[in-house]
Amino acid sequence: MKNVLTRENINKLQEELDYRMTVKRAEIAKEKLVAAAHGDRSENAEYKEACANYRENDNRIQYLLTMISTAIVIDDENQDKSVLGVNSKSKVRFVEDEFETIVSLVTTLDADPENMLISIESDLGRALIGKEVGDVVEVDAPGEKYTVEVLEIL
Repeated sequence: MKNVLTRENINKLQEELDYRMTVKRAEIAKEKLVAAAHGDRSENAEYKEACANYRENDNRIQYLLTMISTAIVIDDENQDKSVLGVNSKSKVRFVEDEFETIVSLVTTLDADPENMLISIESDLGRALIGKEVGDVVEVDAPGEKYTVEVLEIL
């Protein structure tokens, strides 16, 4: 699956990847050496924990490599401000309950639904992306459908 990310997202992922491949790996290797010096590895809790930390770090490295290598990088700086896109903020109205709120469309890495930072890959995000002021969209979410109107692009 290709993830839509901004250049800033890629830079953050690359920064974490660099840290995990150099500093973090060296720290874990040192932990393993110290723990191994304590004797029998089969019953050495510190050694087992260091090995678990190594696997966890390695899994995260693989995740970061996959995210970076499969990402579709978008230029959110030069996008048309008259339509909703990544890092767009808009005032919307949920038609059924007349609730108005500010929604920001963001990449999956920046999503925080509780604070209305909505992933462009979510049901609501997919429905709103590319829409203009006055557009009314139906959101087909799991178990329900609802209608949202774009009132203003901020």
